[in-house]
Amino acid sequence: MLCVLGYVVTNRFRELERPQTGRLKDVVLMATVTGFESLRIPSKSDMRQFAELFEPLFLGSSNEARRQAAAALSQCPHVPEAVALLIGNMPISIAAAFLTRSKAISDRALVSIIREQGAAHAAAIARRENLSPSLVDALVEHHQPASLPERPRAGAAPAAQETRAAASDREEKLREDIKALARAGTRDRAKTPRLQPIDELHCALLMRFARNGEAVLFATALADALGASRDLAERILLDVSGQQLAATLSALAFPAGDMDRLLVALYPHLSERLGGSTRAEVLIENVDRQASVERVEAWLRADAHEGPARREALFAENRPADPRRQETRPAPTQGTSAQPQRGFGRR
Repeated sequence: MLCVLGYVVTNRFRELERPQTGRLKDVVLMATVTGFESLRIPSKSDMRQFAELFEPLFLGSSNEARRQAAAALSQCPHVPEAVALLIGNMPISIAAAFLTRSKAISDRALVSIIREQGAAHAAAIARRENLSPSLVDALVEHHQPASLPERPRAGAAPAAQETRAAASDREEKLREDIKALARAGTRDRAKTPRLQPIDELHCALLMRFARNGEAVLFATALADALGASRDLAERILLDVSGQQLAATLSALAFPAGDMDRLLVALYPHLSERLGGSTRAEVLIENVDRQASVERVEAWLRADAHEGPARREALFAENRPADPRRQETRPAPTQGTSAQPQRGFGRR
């Protein structure tokens, strides 16, 4: 057995090389990403391990899984430079979210991508907030005509000066256009994203993490499916009645046949029977999808207005004390081994 980034992975990684296990690669890729995201401040060893594990999984996964991984890492404050370059040089359909949002990628890497990739990559980078002078210069250089003006002949000094003045004016206008594009991108990001139905990959991840009682990974995957901060996902999970999670899953169009098993896995008391049904089944029957969509979209608007949330995991061992939150697990007593406790799951 091999422990990678705080969770256990078997030695049977050779199975991932088989063509028929593409789906397994997708799941392992997202589990690796969510495990890395749960580290509040990754060490150099964590960063190196993640970079080494990420590349073969990323390159061997489907385009949909690559897009999801890139979008998740775009919100992560710490990403190894090799991973950032790998994602940034992917086709724009995969790299767009990362190039536009990630604060972990360096200006040096972005300049390299602008010079090596096409106009679509440059346009995505131009939509970033707070473009540095070096990035603006690289974007201007990218938009310059490939051929330089013909060198003026002797005696044509006034014409040369006019050419230089016109070129300077065009460059200044281009700078203003790039800045305006960046400001427009900021306004677009300020709008609340529309709630999208959950995809098959996130369904599989949520079911897996719920069954295993992996609360940190479940919260991260739920936040990614919502396009929200993990703080919002954690607040949803803290409602032990299951009503908020049921409303969220209904708004995401989570498969009804699996919702009962997921709720029971997270909140075991919902398996109690009331007449001919369980508490979970009664809860699901009473959820109105349209009302749930409106409710969750209101949460997303409030979450967006709060600004960038702290990326400290609610269930992390080294989180600071917060009197507003009720602890979901008891502290280990002296004389007992320091085994990690689950915040949710079967007991």
